[in-house]
Amino acid sequence: MVNEQTGRWSFLTGYARVLIVARDPAIRLRDIAAACHITERTAQYIVTDLEQAGYLRRERAGRRTRYILCLDGTLRHPTEAHLSVRALLELFT
Repeated sequence: MVNEQTGRWSFLTGYARVLIVARDPAIRLRDIAAACHITERTAQYIVTDLEQAGYLRRERAGRRTRYILCLDGTLRHPTEAHLSVRALLELFT
């Protein structure tokens, strides 16, 4: 993935970054966007995609939203389909 701002590439997509940051269930969407260096609208789009694909779910806790990762789901690309979300996240802890 090429970073258009710096002209450099990176190994992780925005989706992977959101999953990594969303390990904290109390994190706000605004904080996810800031940590991933994306807009809040992009963060919302990615969270919605991840939720629809079964990688996370949202729960309301009062006025806040909690993000719960579904760690046993497998990665989508055929090359990584044998890996779980848990295995990916363990690389970053």
